[in-house]
Amino acid sequence: MSKQEFIESGILESHLMGLANEEEQAQVAEMMLTDSEMAEYVNDLEYDIKRYFAEGSVPPPEAVREIILLRSIREKKGRSGYEEPVNAKQYLDVEVNDTHMKVHKLWRPAFIAVFILSKIFLIAGLYFYFKSVAQQEELEKIKTEIQVNNK
Repeated sequence: MSKQEFIESGILESHLMGLANEEEQAQVAEMMLTDSEMAEYVNDLEYDIKRYFAEGSVPPPEAVREIILLRSIREKKGRSGYEEPVNAKQYLDVEVNDTHMKVHKLWRPAFIAVFILSKIFLIAGLYFYFKSVAQQEELEKIKTEIQVNNK
C-alpha cells in the first residue's frame, strides 16, 4: 500500500481516535518508524483533530467544573504522595432547582382544600335537599288541608 493510499484509507484518523484494531495500529506504528514524513503527518493530523474538537467543544457549567475538580482531588488523595492544596477547605454550594418536588409539595394542600370543600358542599347539598323535601311535604299537607276546608 502506497503512502497516499494509506493516508486516504482513514486508518490514521481511526488510529488517532483509538478506533483502529491491533493490526492497523501496528501498521501505523511501523509506518511512522520507517518514514519520518509520515510521523510528521500523523503529528500534524493529531494536532488538527485536537484543535477541531477543542474549537467545537462547549465548556461545562462552573458548578460541574468544580464537581469534577473535587472528584479528581478525591481520587488523587487515594494515591500515595498526594499533597493537599491550600484551598482544599472549600465547600461547593449546589443549588437544586427541582421543580418536580415543588409541584408535588404545592399540590398536597390544594388537594386537601378541594377535599374539604367537596365535603362542605356535600353536607350543604344534603341539608338543602332534605330541607326542600320537608318543605314539599309541608306544602302538600297545606294543600290537602285547604282542599278539605274548601269542601
